[in-house]
Amino acid sequence: MALIEDYLGVEGIHPIDVVETLAEAHEWDFDRVADDQIAMMVEGQWRSYSLTLAWSAQDEVLRLLCTFEIDPPAAREGALYDLLNRINDQCWTGAFTFWREQKLMVWRYGLVLSGGQIAGPAQIDRMIGAAVSVSERFYPAMQLACWGDETPEAALKVAIAEAYGRA
Repeated sequence: MALIEDYLGVEGIHPIDVVETLAEAHEWDFDRVADDQIAMMVEGQWRSYSLTLAWSAQDEVLRLLCTFEIDPPAAREGALYDLLNRINDQCWTGAFTFWREQKLMVWRYGLVLSGGQIAGPAQIDRMIGAAVSVSERFYPAMQLACWGDETPEAALKVAIAEAYGRA
């Protein structure tokens, strides 16, 4: 709550400054790539996720990309694409896409802040948390569809509901 209180009443704060402060507070490795862009690594249960947030003043959008490497066998790419369509149907914010040439799974989300709106720390923290959470939730299904020879329907069953806690 203290982090949020630090920003109360502050107008005109740059969204990437907020992200940088959050990264420091969470002790994530990060690199301020440019004034309008930051890259960081966040550890998940299944793997590390690379997150990039970029601010476009022209579009008034804070864009988040959460990526992880995946290199499915060519014969299983169709199953992966089918699975991604099924996954994206269940997601209310953002969507997955597979960048074949880079061998990256990408979760994309854009927060529109038109008319001078300001994204607060709680909102940005939630964006980042949601990106990692959805990646963690569906990662096992992607593994099953690509290397477990499961159908997309069967693979998706491991990710039907969000998990809480750890066994």
